[in-house]
Amino acid sequence: MKFELLIGLRYVRARRRSDGGNRFISFISMVSMLGIALGVAALIVVLSVMNGFQRELRTRILGVAAHAEVVSYEGDLANWQTPLEVALHHPGVRAAAPYVQQQGMLAEGGTVRGAVVRGILPEEEAKVADIGQHMKAGSMDMLKPGEFGIVLGSELAKALGVIPGQKVMLFAPTGIFTPVGMQPRSKQFTVVGIFDVGMFEFDGGLALIHMQDGQALYRMGSSVSGVRLLLDDMNAAPRIARELMPKLDSSIGVVDWTKSHANFFRAVQIEKNVMFIILSLIVAVAAFNIVSTLVMAVQDKRADIAILRTLGATPASVMAIFVMQGALMGLIGLGIGVVGGVLLALNISTIVPFIEHVFGIQFLAKDVYFISELPSQLIWSDVTTITAVAFVLTLVATLYPSWRASRVNPAEALRYE
Repeated sequence: MKFELLIGLRYVRARRRSDGGNRFISFISMVSMLGIALGVAALIVVLSVMNGFQRELRTRILGVAAHAEVVSYEGDLANWQTPLEVALHHPGVRAAAPYVQQQGMLAEGGTVRGAVVRGILPEEEAKVADIGQHMKAGSMDMLKPGEFGIVLGSELAKALGVIPGQKVMLFAPTGIFTPVGMQPRSKQFTVVGIFDVGMFEFDGGLALIHMQDGQALYRMGSSVSGVRLLLDDMNAAPRIARELMPKLDSSIGVVDWTKSHANFFRAVQIEKNVMFIILSLIVAVAAFNIVSTLVMAVQDKRADIAILRTLGATPASVMAIFVMQGALMGLIGLGIGVVGGVLLALNISTIVPFIEHVFGIQFLAKDVYFISELPSQLIWSDVTTITAVAFVLTLVATLYPSWRASRVNPAEALRYE
């Protein structure tokens, strides 16, 4: 073992002295190490929870939306069977389903609500979306062509005050000319189901009808709004979209979820980055506590430094001793923080309910938040980044005190010894 490392390790374990000096320095060292441990653990847990929220939101959104959509730049997509077959021949596409999507106004009694009206083929839609797995009442299979059934989001049904079996009036924005002027097209639909996917955007503003009923109501003939695609790997959506484009007509494009929901997921990513920076300041504060620890250690060890210099130790060796001391303190704090943070992140689904039960509180109330449990997804690359950043901050904090130690004049230090 090099003598710099050996002496640095002995200084970390600073033995007690009758005047209490080393004992105080050892206490400050322990506080610094605990500060680094808490900061690192907090960073790992918070980023894991944010990763979990991001995954949960992405899963819920793409469970209703689509991984990718084939659309026409000219409006409605005619002869949609051809692009559907082209998409299905791609090895990365698992399923495809046509859809009709328009704006509409739903009315019941004196209550009126706007909604996105999506016409689907229930048997095909089940292959590309999981709305059918979130039915509170009724079934998607109850949407039959010509029967004008409708499935509503739970919040939309609550706002209209309807339950399965009741009627609602659907007004289309396109109208018909009558002797008294333009009149909106309307049709009475029967509520055959209610779904709840846990996202207010869909639960409060989405209504599903059969595709043929939608084509008839909006006068689209045999055309559709587009074709929704389910991919084997949603993260490969941009690549698959680029590969499909040359195989389709020039008037047809492919829009993947990273573009259709870009602003939302970008906002979540920015929030995660900001939280990383903010919480890194906690680690920085704890790391720079090492500065005060080492400054006091240098002052306390001036005689030791002078003796080492007279025995032949170079200024670089003296500097290395205190760098080693600070680095060892940082590594101990990092080790405790990483182990504690990883354990908390992996078991947060058990720890949080226990805390809620003991203290009688609820962090995410079900009547306020749609996600009532704290999700967690530990990504090891995040742990590596946090560890590296914390260790670099620790090393930077050791440089100035170590440099001061290397500048100690042996004659001055030993004058009154």
